[in-house]
Amino acid sequence: MTATAEVPPGTEQPDADRVFHVELHGIDYIPVSERWARPRDLFGMWAGASIQIEYFVYGAILMTFGFTFAQALSLIVIGNISYLLLGVCSLQGPDAGTTVFAINRASYGPNGSRLISFFNWITQIGFETEGLILIVGALLVLAIKAGFDPGTPAKILFILVAVAVQIVLPFLGHATIVKTLRLLVVPFTVLYAVVLGFSASHARLSAVTHGAGWQAYMVGLAFTIILSGLGWTECGNDYSRYLPPDASKKAIVGWVFLGTAVPEILVMTLGAVVGTFLASVGTSANAFLPFAHQNAIPPWFVVVFLLFAILQLFAVNSLDLYSSGVTLQALGVHVRRYQAVIIDSVICLGVTIYAIFDSSFSNYLKDFVDVVIIWIAPWVAIYLVDWAIRRWRYVPSELQRVDKGSLYWSTGGIHWPAIIAQVVGMAASMAALSPTFSVPLWMNPIVHTSHADFSVFTGTAAGGIVYAALAWKGVRRQAETQDAALAASRPSEAT
Repeated sequence: MTATAEVPPGTEQPDADRVFHVELHGIDYIPVSERWARPRDLFGMWAGASIQIEYFVYGAILMTFGFTFAQALSLIVIGNISYLLLGVCSLQGPDAGTTVFAINRASYGPNGSRLISFFNWITQIGFETEGLILIVGALLVLAIKAGFDPGTPAKILFILVAVAVQIVLPFLGHATIVKTLRLLVVPFTVLYAVVLGFSASHARLSAVTHGAGWQAYMVGLAFTIILSGLGWTECGNDYSRYLPPDASKKAIVGWVFLGTAVPEILVMTLGAVVGTFLASVGTSANAFLPFAHQNAIPPWFVVVFLLFAILQLFAVNSLDLYSSGVTLQALGVHVRRYQAVIIDSVICLGVTIYAIFDSSFSNYLKDFVDVVIIWIAPWVAIYLVDWAIRRWRYVPSELQRVDKGSLYWSTGGIHWPAIIAQVVGMAASMAALSPTFSVPLWMNPIVHTSHADFSVFTGTAAGGIVYAALAWKGVRRQAETQDAALAASRPSEAT
């Protein structure tokens, strides 16, 4: 598709995607005439999602690995470079005009893609639950500071209220999420600057002198990479699809990276600074509870900080809920996008109740990270290698087809080279994973040999290499068919 938008991007929003109205699109193709966004709109959205409390907590958790502050800082910087991957994984949406796991049908086949869509759906539910755990934790601390000792009924009430509130933004959809997150950038930049001012004099940056060995460093690197750029790659095109096909690729990658890596490096570093004198932030079952019993940050500001953190977490969770909703559609569940949001919220309610009463936040997070690494590392390589082999383009209309006549149907709706590469990549990722839970020796022999975590790298390399070897000829032939179909369709593409 090479046609440009009838309405210049950024000047007017279509009726199907207007601020504070329910977005009508799901995984269907976005007509070029409705592509209202610009690459810099991605900056505002991602920056609003990046200057937030989760990354602050991640920075504090890093300090519990036994790193020196310098080691933690290097991990934060190196790990967040992975946001270049998110930028690259936002380049397919403007061309394909649809969401990630509709595009994924090209590499895995319409039916094969359902399996990967399921993995992503579970992942988004997990991230939503993480946000809800933090929201409820902040509400509990606010209750304590108000002189109220919340018991089980109060916790359940907080969870119910949090789930009800978090539905609003993703229910309304893309334009509302983008505008809301953009509005949060400035106030939250100021908020964290104030936190830094209060924390600077209490920081103990040299408290840990020897630090952890290189094996622990690799575990910390895997933790940081998956919770930064790699962990968002499966969502990028859900938001870039409202850009026109001729949007600058350099601008997309640049604005995404600037809106994610830069603020997250700063916020995670602040969390690591606080972790040097308030280590229990990274180990407590409630990450916010230590703020109720400390002297570094004034009590009045703790209240302000937690109130704003709750607001921000609701906004950030909207991205996860939005992506889980369209992923549920890609799975083949016949519901509208906003109905999928409600379904996912009900599921999150149950998972959050379990997590609040049966697990600590830090353990939940570390276990969850291990599971996500295993599937997403090979997937991102297969997804990008496939895109490259087919010369960086798709036939949008064929991505919307899930019948036998689809260009991307392959064998029984499954592109077996991708499935094989995914299985091999997951095995390679698991072999080099250092999980927080016990697994048999045969499942992760590389870790037992090297005592280091290379899971992100082994999974990515194995998935990409195996897919390229198995799929190159077939996908190249398919690329020729793609080019012919695109050439034939251009004369009729006025919009």
